[in-house]
Amino acid sequence: MTNSRLPGFYKLSMDERRSLTSQSSDIDRYLLDEALDHGLSAQAAQNMTENVIGRYALPFSLGLNFHINGKDFLAPMVVEEPSVIAASSNAAKIIRAGGGFQASADEPLMIAQVQLLEVTNPLLATQAIEAQKAALLRQGNEAVPGLVNRGGGCTDLEVRDLGDGMLVVHIIVDCRNAMGANLVNTVAEALATRLAQLSRGRVGLRILSNLADRRCVHVSCKIPPHALKNEDWSAEQVRDGIIDASKFAEKDPYRAATHNKGIMNGLDAVIMATGNDWRSVEAGAHAYAARNGQYAPLCTWSKDTHGNLCAAMTLPLALGTVGGPTRIHPGAKLALRISQVKDSQELAMLAASVGMASNLAALKALATTGIQKGHMALHARSVAAAAGAIDSEIEAVAGTIHAAGNVTLNAAREALNELREQELETASLRG
Repeated sequence: MTNSRLPGFYKLSMDERRSLTSQSSDIDRYLLDEALDHGLSAQAAQNMTENVIGRYALPFSLGLNFHINGKDFLAPMVVEEPSVIAASSNAAKIIRAGGGFQASADEPLMIAQVQLLEVTNPLLATQAIEAQKAALLRQGNEAVPGLVNRGGGCTDLEVRDLGDGMLVVHIIVDCRNAMGANLVNTVAEALATRLAQLSRGRVGLRILSNLADRRCVHVSCKIPPHALKNEDWSAEQVRDGIIDASKFAEKDPYRAATHNKGIMNGLDAVIMATGNDWRSVEAGAHAYAARNGQYAPLCTWSKDTHGNLCAAMTLPLALGTVGGPTRIHPGAKLALRISQVKDSQELAMLAASVGMASNLAALKALATTGIQKGHMALHARSVAAAAGAIDSEIEAVAGTIHAAGNVTLNAAREALNELREQELETASLRG
C-alpha cells in the first residue's frame, strides 16, 4: 500500500472501485470478485455454526485516508449503518493534516481465569499456588504446544482473593497473532484440577476474561485548527465544540455511552470485516470504560498550547489475524489482505484508529450542523431503494426527498412516481 488517499472513490461505479482497490492493494481482481460476489459458501457456513439455513450478507466497504505511524492503510469495513464509512474516511483525512494517527499496542496477553470455591484458608492457598508457579506455567504450556512453538504461551500467574472462600487464579497467556479464546480456555481447563488441589478448594469456572486489559491499544492524534474549518464555522468554533462535547461525556455516563457507541461504529466495522469477535471487544471496551467506578469516554479531546485539537484513546482490543473465520471465510481473508497489516497488533492499531476517526466525525457533526444532516443525506439512498427505485433513479429520488427534508418511504414513493411520469412524458414527446 503506497497511498490510502483515493479522491472521488465514492463517485466511481462499484466495478471501478474494485479495479482501483485491486491496484492499490496489489490483489488480483479475480480474487476480489470471487470473495465479494460469491463469498461464504453454504457448506462453509454449515461448518462455522449450528442450525444453518443460509447466509446473510452485509455491505463490504473501504475506509480511506488512514495514515498510521507513517504508513497508509485501507480499512476494510462491514457495517449496515449509513454514513459510518463516509464519516470515518472524511475524519481520517482531517487527522491526516496533522500527520495522521500515532498508535501502539501492548503485547497480545490474555487472561485465563480459574475460579476456586470453598477455600477455607485463602492465604495458605495463595502461598501454595504461588510456590508452584513455575510448574503450573510449564503445565499450561504443555496444553498448547503449537502456541509455544510460535513464541507464545503462559507467561505469568496471579491469585486474587474475592472473599467468601472464593479465589480466582489468572494465568497470563501470550497468544501471538491469535485472538486466543480457545487457547486460553484450554489452559484454564488444563490447570483447574491442580489448582483445586493446591488450594484445597473446588473448581468453579474455567474460561478467559474478555476484559483484556493486558492487551490494550493506544491511539492519539493532533489536528491543526485550519483542518477543522468549514463554510459556516470557524476552526476555533469547531475545535472548541468538539472539546466541549468530550467534556460532556467525561462528566455524564449517559452521554459517554453514546460517545463510545460512535467509536464502536468504526471499530466494530473493521472487526466484522476481518472475521473477529466484535461481542468480546464490545464487552471488554465497555467494562474498561467503567473501570474507575463511573462509565467514561474511551476517547477524550483537548487542545495543546499551540491550539491544536488533540485526542487520546486507550482500550482493550483482542484481535486475531490467524484462526477462527480467517481460516475459511473468503471475505475475512480478503479483508486482511486489503488491510496489509503485518500482525494482530497492527490490526488492533488500524481498528482503533478507525474508531477514533468515527468519534471525531460524530463530535464534529454534533458540535456544528447536527448529526442528522449528513446522516439523512446518505440514509435517503436506502429509503429510495426501499421504495423501488433502481439504478439512476436512486440518486434522483434520494436527492428530492433529502432536499425536501422528508426522508420517508411515502415521500420516496411519491418522488419515484413523479420521476417515472416525467420520464414517460419525455419519452412520449420524443416519440
